[in-house]
Amino acid sequence: MKLKGKKLAMLVGPEFEDLEFWVVQMRMIEEGAEVKVVGLEKGEAYISKNGGLDATAEFGPGDIIPNDVDAILVPGGWAPDKLRRDTQLLDLIRAVHKKGGIIGLICHAGLVGISAGIIGNGKATGSLGIKDDLVNAGAIWTDEAAFRVGNIVWGRVVKDIPDYCRELVSAISG
Repeated sequence: MKLKGKKLAMLVGPEFEDLEFWVVQMRMIEEGAEVKVVGLEKGEAYISKNGGLDATAEFGPGDIIPNDVDAILVPGGWAPDKLRRDTQLLDLIRAVHKKGGIIGLICHAGLVGISAGIIGNGKATGSLGIKDDLVNAGAIWTDEAAFRVGNIVWGRVVKDIPDYCRELVSAISG
């Protein structure tokens, strides 16, 4: 249980990617982390992109105190395009990033990192659909399954979830 005592915020929004949310959440819980599900509004239920496993937000972005979480994990799907428009959510991500907390971005989640202004000139990955967005934000596109740059953990797509989870566990436990 490498993440025992760690507190994570897992974001959810409209048309989130089922597996990037549920598999990652379950893996973090398996390692002992406490995972808080954060959406655009507390209590809001979200239908997943694939219409399979839906999720409900236990908290809104204003309910989370940055110093009370060790990491924020953002699944992909179409949700990042909606999540990136919420200023409270972006403020939360910036604050956790600034204090050195881990930010996990997989698939389209890099869009949230771009809007939060935390994407630098280091390596980045995600869905090919956001490659140009990442490059235009100053990142160096890398076609790799998963890796860590500073306190950002990057994952490419659904098939890379095992690699992404290993990187997350290593980063958060360290």
